[in-house]
Amino acid sequence: MTFEELKPQVTYIVSNSEKTVDARLLSICELLEMHIEYYNWVGFYFRNGDKEELILGPYVGAPTDHTVIPFGKGICGQVAVSNENFVVPDVSAQDNYIACSITVKSEIVIPIFVNGENIGQIDIDSNTPDPFTEADERFLEFVCAEVATIV
Repeated sequence: MTFEELKPQVTYIVSNSEKTVDARLLSICELLEMHIEYYNWVGFYFRNGDKEELILGPYVGAPTDHTVIPFGKGICGQVAVSNENFVVPDVSAQDNYIACSITVKSEIVIPIFVNGENIGQIDIDSNTPDPFTEADERFLEFVCAEVATIV
């Protein structure tokens, strides 16, 4: 399924106010992991109140021990500080990478902004080396903008 075909499904999931926010976020994770072959772990991290740390939200994929990530640590922690997209074609080349699984080869993290403030991010791991393109970035920015309307 193409990114353009997935966009209306993301919008539909977000707009379904009969489900909790976490249930909608989980549905987005499931949708992306199911329909994009190289998305092997899809999850959300959110700022933990006023603390300089991220807490794991809904996700699909292998279980992770990384339920709390300090700002600046790992790719997610760096995005919490930089407020910028981070695409990692080869995680083994990153000094500040937090390994979740030996099968992960690449990662993309896109921040979620609410009223100009970075409140969280979508994090995607891939077992495929260097699969992420600018199209992934634009699509995930769309997903994050939709998610920002409900968090």
